[in-house]
Amino acid sequence: MEPKKYDLEERTLKFAIDSRLFLKKLPRNISNIEDAKQYVRSSGSVGANYIEANESLSKKDFCFRIKICRKEAKESSYWLKIMRATNTEFETEINVLIQESDELKKIFSAILEKSS
Repeated sequence: MEPKKYDLEERTLKFAIDSRLFLKKLPRNISNIEDAKQYVRSSGSVGANYIEANESLSKKDFCFRIKICRKEAKESSYWLKIMRATNTEFETEINVLIQESDELKKIFSAILEKSS
């Protein structure tokens, strides 16, 4: 049994859900709508690709999927930083999401190191 795998699946799911709940609070203007679209995709893609990695048929495919997870976590952080700069009233809440995306990125980097 591999409980850590499922813990990370749950954590990436929570990140995607928390991201969506946060986005509901943002003012609806053109830049927030466009940034949110990008962020929704990247934040959800972290967990979706992790699930794909766990179902991979080869080590090469597993590593490829984990690299995508890491890339999407980095991209999530990027969009959050843009939203933080343009929605300063949500800085504290955005910082929590940035911290989580950065921690996920580090976790996927560590998984890649161990898998190589």
